[in-house]
Amino acid sequence: MKVGKLVESAKSQLADLTGLKPVTVTGAFQDGQGWHIELDMLEMTRIPTSTDVLGDYEVLLDDDGNMVKFDRKRTRLRGDRTETEE
Repeated sequence: MKVGKLVESAKSQLADLTGLKPVTVTGAFQDGQGWHIELDMLEMTRIPTSTDVLGDYEVLLDDDGNMVKFDRKRTRLRGDRTETEE
């Protein structure tokens, strides 16, 4: 399965399971366990939008695109700087 289809599968399955809206994909890689897809999900909408709460998730998919597990790594405000933005 192509990476683009795997990413769409991860977004759809995680949204269905959590009821959250996918915001962006931040990473995708394959290892011996399967495909790891890293996603930001909108957990809470606020005004201004820079204070929206995002959850950083990692989804593990098998080679057929089925979700094996997911894990929320952290929550943050949309406007927060990350370590790599310096």
